[in-house]
Amino acid sequence: MSDARTPAQIEADIKSRRDQLAVTLDEIGVRLHPKTIVGDAKARVASTVDQTAGRAFVAVNRTVSDVKAQFVSEDGSPRLERLVPVALVAVGLVGLITLSTRRRRG
Repeated sequence: MSDARTPAQIEADIKSRRDQLAVTLDEIGVRLHPKTIVGDAKARVASTVDQTAGRAFVAVNRTVSDVKAQFVSEDGSPRLERLVPVALVAVGLVGLITLSTRRRRG
C-alpha cells in the first residue's frame, strides 16, 4: 500500500497548496487593482489611437501622392497642361472672393 501518505507529506501538500493559492490571490489582486485596470485601458486606447493615426497617415500620404502624380510627371517635371488650368481657376476664385469682400465693405 504505497498510497498511504504520512502526516508530514500531507502537511507539505497543504503548505504547497497554500503557497500556490497565495500567489494566485496576489495575481488576482494586481489584475483587479484600479491602477492596473486604468493602465490597461490607457494602453488599449493609445494602441487604438496609434493604429488610427497610422492609417490616417497612410491614407493622406497616398492621396497626396495621387494628387502630385496629376501635376508632376514621373521624371519630376511639371505637367503644364494640368497646372495652367488649375492656376487660372485659383486666380479666378481669389479674384471673386476679393470682389465679393470689397462689395460687402463698400
